[in-house]
Amino acid sequence: MTKLGLPDGIQACLFDLDGVITKTAVVHAAAWKETFDEFLRERGDGEFRPFDAVADYNRYVDGLPRADGVRTFLASRGVELPEGSPDDPPDRATVQGLGNRKNDRLLKRIKAGGVDAYDGSLRYIEAVRAGGLRTAVVSSSTNCRDILRAIDAEALFDTRVDGIVAAERGLPGKPDPAPFLAAAGDLGVEASAAAVFEDALAGMEAGRAGHFGYVVGVDRVGQADALRSHGADTVVTDLADLADREPRA
Repeated sequence: MTKLGLPDGIQACLFDLDGVITKTAVVHAAAWKETFDEFLRERGDGEFRPFDAVADYNRYVDGLPRADGVRTFLASRGVELPEGSPDDPPDRATVQGLGNRKNDRLLKRIKAGGVDAYDGSLRYIEAVRAGGLRTAVVSSSTNCRDILRAIDAEALFDTRVDGIVAAERGLPGKPDPAPFLAAAGDLGVEASAAAVFEDALAGMEAGRAGHFGYVVGVDRVGQADALRSHGADTVVTDLADLADREPRA
């Protein structure tokens, strides 16, 4: 074992952003709720049933690329929209248009309230780097770099695979392990020598599917059992809890 709570042989750590490093998961959920509730009211199909910022967020959109989140949630309500194009305006009733509406709402909330980081996560990442391990941030967000700069954490990562990089490389989003595998490749390590840190069920599935050396679930919303059943080797409520902790067998 290591003093970082990781198995021996781990050479790199791959961190999700929202919910693991930053508290933006709450802001994302609020932006999704505002977007979907407005859209559902506009459609007026039967009795209005609002988007649940906890249950629906965790089940249908958390950890997914923006367009996938739109498709997945709307499918749960029996709604199908044309795909549209990435430059669709926010008021256009397409998958891309609705995703752009959500992103506009998100950016307004971030600018209005700022971005907060989890102090325990930043301390842990600093300890990881001090221990000689390489680090990557792996996020579906296209705003990843701006958020890292807002919390002065960009220098903590040797590589970044976010929504922009994934689009440039043609990588599918989580739960496909491709973004994490790409980050491990950028760092020059095999998946078996890398640990994944995620708070989303889709991220757990990606870690398991990619056969990574260790998968750490970060439980911010009381879903420890679900994180384990979807692939976590261990679950913590804060990354600082991993220090001096023996990894689970």
